[in-house]
Amino acid sequence: MATYVVTLQCIDGPGIVLAASSAIVELGGNILENDQFSDPVTNEFCMRTRFETEIEDVERVENSLANALIRFAPNLRVRPEAVRRRALIMVSKFDHCLADLLYRHDQGDLALDIVAVVSNHPDCSELAGRHGIPYHEIAVSPSTRVDAEAQLLALLEQNRVDFVVLARYMQVLSPELCAKLSGRAINIHHSFLPGFTGAKPYHQAYERGVKLIGATAHFVTVDLDEGPIIDQDVVRVSHARQPSELVALGRDIERDVLSRAVQLVSEDRVALVGNRTVVFSQ
Repeated sequence: MATYVVTLQCIDGPGIVLAASSAIVELGGNILENDQFSDPVTNEFCMRTRFETEIEDVERVENSLANALIRFAPNLRVRPEAVRRRALIMVSKFDHCLADLLYRHDQGDLALDIVAVVSNHPDCSELAGRHGIPYHEIAVSPSTRVDAEAQLLALLEQNRVDFVVLARYMQVLSPELCAKLSGRAINIHHSFLPGFTGAKPYHQAYERGVKLIGATAHFVTVDLDEGPIIDQDVVRVSHARQPSELVALGRDIERDVLSRAVQLVSEDRVALVGNRTVVFSQ
């Protein structure tokens, strides 16, 4: 028995669900999960369906669904659930998000393959090595940025990477790289967006006497830290919290929010609709 995850996006209209479900029935399929959403602003329809069938030929399954849905001209994706998404993680010196993702991956909590870690520093190489993940140090400076990004793109192609995770990677990607990674790069921002910009955000939060701190996972775009939001969380704090305590709380939130976002993307639960995301939760 094979299990498939189907995602589709198209202009909304009558008959989409009927056409998809009828094709699945003709394949002898049994629907295990189905989530759908019609966006009232863009009139775009999004659907994620998980089903099982005795047919193990993914090409046959995809062709059947494509033929049944052809009049809707959907953006259709069919993935055997056993074929896991492939991710590359980028990190600088702060290792808490990387450590959390590697641990969850080892425990089987993330349905993805981590194929490599890329960093502009050597600090996290030992951590990656302990988990058996290849580590690539690519130094970045204004004079080497073009070559560095070319090396990164080569690694993405060689490793057949589906998406990139910026786990506190403290370098701004060029507009050209952002465009090439559109919808394929997840970043964790140490703030409940919109938030404090610049250095030491938790110290700024302390000085302003904030009562909530948080983190935001979003897709990378040319506009720094303004991409479509995948997941967010906050924790309530009081005036008695010192900056070091806010930093510690922030690390915990960043880890949780990023891991949730990575899990959602790896399970094909996130659809981009304009500047927003549609997220089909577990």
